[in-house]
Amino acid sequence: MPTYVYEIIGAGGEAGKRFEWIQSMRDAPLTRHPETGEPVRRVLQAPNLASRYSERQTKARLDNRQVEKAGFTKYEKDKLTGRYHRVAGRQGPSTIERPQ
Repeated sequence: MPTYVYEIIGAGGEAGKRFEWIQSMRDAPLTRHPETGEPVRRVLQAPNLASRYSERQTKARLDNRQVEKAGFTKYEKDKLTGRYHRVAGRQGPSTIERPQ
């Protein structure tokens, strides 16, 4: 069952305190707070979708060996000089100068 977020509607129509409520998708949205009877409205929020990859898996996939194995070239910026140095791959220059 999904969890929905509602907010209490103030006297002037301003947003009040928010709360979560678990209900079936087939149920109509609440119009009143279940405990206090105050008017409420549903708050639309970005869904919390489970990701296929974790941060750790993504870092592992972007590892220099994996990037090179996939046929890509990867550059990293030297913070002192502003030059980009090739750290993975065989194509392209070994260093790229910072544009002036």
